[in-house]
Amino acid sequence: MKQRQAFKFELMPNGEQSRKIRSFAGCGRFVFNNALALQKKLYEAEKKKLGYGLLCKRLTEWRNSKETSWLANAPSQALQQSLKDLERAYTNFFAKRAQFPRFKKKGQSDSFRFPDPKQFKLDERNARIFLPKLGWMRYRKSRETLGELRNITVSFCGGKYFVSIQTEREVTPVMCQGSAVGIDMGIKRFATLSNGTHFDPLNSFRKFEAALRKAQRSLSRKEKSSNNRRKAKEKVRRIHARIRNARGDYLHKITHIICKNHAVVCIEDLQVKNLSKSAKGTLEEPGNRVRAKSGLNKSILDQGWYEFRRELKYKLEWRGGQLVVVHPHYTSQTCPQPDCRYQSSANRLTQEKFKCIRCGFIGHADEVAAYNVLERAGHAQLACGDVGMSLSMKQEPTEANLRKGSIPPLSTAVGISFL
Repeated sequence: MKQRQAFKFELMPNGEQSRKIRSFAGCGRFVFNNALALQKKLYEAEKKKLGYGLLCKRLTEWRNSKETSWLANAPSQALQQSLKDLERAYTNFFAKRAQFPRFKKKGQSDSFRFPDPKQFKLDERNARIFLPKLGWMRYRKSRETLGELRNITVSFCGGKYFVSIQTEREVTPVMCQGSAVGIDMGIKRFATLSNGTHFDPLNSFRKFEAALRKAQRSLSRKEKSSNNRRKAKEKVRRIHARIRNARGDYLHKITHIICKNHAVVCIEDLQVKNLSKSAKGTLEEPGNRVRAKSGLNKSILDQGWYEFRRELKYKLEWRGGQLVVVHPHYTSQTCPQPDCRYQSSANRLTQEKFKCIRCGFIGHADEVAAYNVLERAGHAQLACGDVGMSLSMKQEPTEANLRKGSIPPLSTAVGISFL
């Protein structure tokens, strides 16, 4: 199979090259916004939209116009790529895969791309790269770039410049020689595996929350359009970049460990957007415990559950493994004992403690949920594709069968639970 992979490095441009990078990103943003405004105006008037070819003709007109002649200073391929990005955004919107395209703002996702590998050169031996109208630039080489070059993206984020090199190579997936596992995701425990292993949360946002609050308070006091406000805004962006980098590094390390040791991973299909909805309600029907729910939402979004699942998926595919996504219903309320399987909300006494009111089994709620993800849903989907496997019916417990137990021996699969 052909595998595409991106290798991201920090660029080290000189002063002139830095100014050009910011200028090229601004040109791409201008082209994207102008084309989007043109598309919206045309659709409102005639219910039509321009294709990529007609947009390129408009781009030529803008480059030759006296009012926007400065667009000719930017690489034409990078500007054309902005139009391709807009076309893809429109396609995703009409296919109901994404929201309607929005106008780009300065300082948010400042980047541009060279789609043709003939336009750039990579000198790995000397850790430098050649880009059109920018020349040779050094980069911090942290690893070898594998595969055939496909495209390059230059970006500016958190006060630093980066280059992302996408390559393509032929690989033969080797089937993982590991067990299967279920995973339960949570707040107090980031991920709990059905074999008893768990990973503590990093909470990168919480660690920098005080510094971020101080920087944002300082930013709010600065006069608009002043140099001091610009400096304060850059400080806020750097803190956000540190939070993002710490979280990303932690997620990559955990997903690498899981994918390296397990061939099949079962995980819950959690809707993070629904779980992190605000509880403030409306004026007519105000919500309850709004402040507590706000703190919970902040903790949920700080974990990066969606990115964790995305990284698991492609890393398992690279290794020849499989990610199984199952329904999360009642995974933390069902007894894991094979001869019991009693489901009730009363089984979960606290956030951590689980005690079956029918058989008396006692265990950690997260481990029970991870085991149920594996046994009830994971194995059902692997066997017959049925992820909606029904749970045991509720039955009244009796004092005769109340007893303490332990989670039965795990099979070769692992399940993961998030809550």
